Amino acid sequence: MNAPPRMHILIPAAGGGSRFGTHVPKQYADLAGLPVIARTIDRLAKALPRAEVIVALAPDDRTFEAKLESWQRAEALRCGGPTRGETVANALAVLATRCTADDWILVHDAARPCVPVDALLRLVADLLHEAVGGLLAIPVADTLKREDPGAAHRVLCTEDRAHLWQAQTPQMFRFGILQAAFRRLDARAITDEAQAVEALAATGACAAPRLIPGSTQNIKITYAGDLALAAAVLDAQEGS
Repeated sequence: MNAPPRMHILIPAAGGGSRFGTHVPKQYADLAGLPVIARTIDRLAKALPRAEVIVALAPDDRTFEAKLESWQRAEALRCGGPTRGETVANALAVLATRCTADDWILVHDAARPCVPVDALLRLVADLLHEAVGGLLAIPVADTLKREDPGAAHRVLCTEDRAHLWQAQTPQMFRFGILQAAFRRLDARAITDEAQAVEALAATGACAAPRLIPGSTQNIKITYAGDLALAAAVLDAQEGS
């Protein structure tokens, strides 16, 4: 009798956060008294207590254990690469020794500490019996403008936003599907896991990823100014 699929949460955290604008990588920036990544780990671990939490770090990262009092809640793998895609690809190679093809991999951005618990539980419940997987996302609400490449900061046209969704994380896929998808593409060009699975689906090897409604509260910290917004979201969530 085969063992039931297990769940593994993978947090790529090898980047230096060049757009963040400080000497401290954004995953270690202070967010209401704790490092951003500590809040991310705690949110995931509490919502999905049976899942294994793995953080993919840069090989020379010595900040993780020093900054995180609760770092024992996650396993650190120093397998990070120059890009997010390469970090995920390297982590999948390490996990190949412990994962079955049917196991679930939830990849979540270290800089998304505000993902609501109900969104996490909805993702898992809606995808649990899927053969491939999917991702949290929200329909695009704003008007989209395309810049004219021949005239910087001038509008070329307005894009039709119908059927467009903004991808979030976690993105949850079967290990075998995700591994096969990453093997087909140059990992340096992969910006999220769904992109790789979409390319695999285009060959007919699997179904396309499912879109699971996410939340506008699931913001991604990109710039230093985003910390204040994230702190406000966390305060509202904890007070609700």
